[in-house]
Amino acid sequence: MILFLLLYRINKLLMHSFKEHPEDVSVFTESRKIIMPLFFLLLIGVQIIFSPPVSAAETLKIGGTGTSLGSMNLLAAAFEKAYPDIKVMVLPSLGSSGGISAVAKGALDIGVSARAFTSEELSLGLQAIEFARTPLVPVTSAGMSFPGLSSGEIIKIFRGEMLVWPDGTRIRPVLRPADESVTLTLRKMSPEMSDAVDVALKRQGMLMALTDQEAAEMIENIPGSFGFSTLAQIISEKRCVKVLAYNGVLPDIHSLSDRSYLFFKVLYFVIQKEPSEPVRQFIDFARSDEGRKILEESGNLVAPGKHEN
Repeated sequence: MILFLLLYRINKLLMHSFKEHPEDVSVFTESRKIIMPLFFLLLIGVQIIFSPPVSAAETLKIGGTGTSLGSMNLLAAAFEKAYPDIKVMVLPSLGSSGGISAVAKGALDIGVSARAFTSEELSLGLQAIEFARTPLVPVTSAGMSFPGLSSGEIIKIFRGEMLVWPDGTRIRPVLRPADESVTLTLRKMSPEMSDAVDVALKRQGMLMALTDQEAAEMIENIPGSFGFSTLAQIISEKRCVKVLAYNGVLPDIHSLSDRSYLFFKVLYFVIQKEPSEPVRQFIDFARSDEGRKILEESGNLVAPGKHEN
């Protein structure tokens, strides 16, 4: 517990230090790469060890992509009211791959993924149920006055050809790892965007966020920041960021529904082929009128639900 608190404090000090001295970007990024994996491993351990002493049959463990953790917490709170004999524990971000792997190993009851199964994962004996889509949105720190960006401007930001915002504030891109779902979705926007992402990932001194929550925290706290998040995460976690229009279109549920905005994450529940009754009840609740309302109000375009075997 002491080590957990120490890592938490160091992380907060790093964020404060970078906000005061943004020129120290390389030290900040490398330090976070070391601290954050340890922090999240300890956080998961603490939650499991100190969770309420109820039997396994009465507990649902949910985890995976950070994009959906806020929505899952909202669903879990309502589900527990409807099923008071079942407790739900939503773990910190494990990523889509971590969530899928944890379900396969029996460590989680329900995984949440922002991507479909890979060819290797198809052999794990799991099923994926699409439950929603949420817009992938360009964001910057709150207080910035400009309304949006064009695809060409975003390409220039990633390539290092556009270095300041219209008000003169230095642009500080927040990147994600090459194999993360945000990065993979950006690559699908256009060949030019994919090339620009490659350039950004190779640039020295770039900020790198390992999880969705870390990315949101960095964008919130670093003046002039720029990155991508999802509408679901921003709304469900009440993130203090500015959502930018993309090529003149504001990303929201309506523009995603009418296809005037085309960039999104597909979200899946990942469960065993023969799930337990509490798992079935949670999935059914998420598809109920109450569950759909919760998901829609937290930035998700709800899917009718389909299985991927």
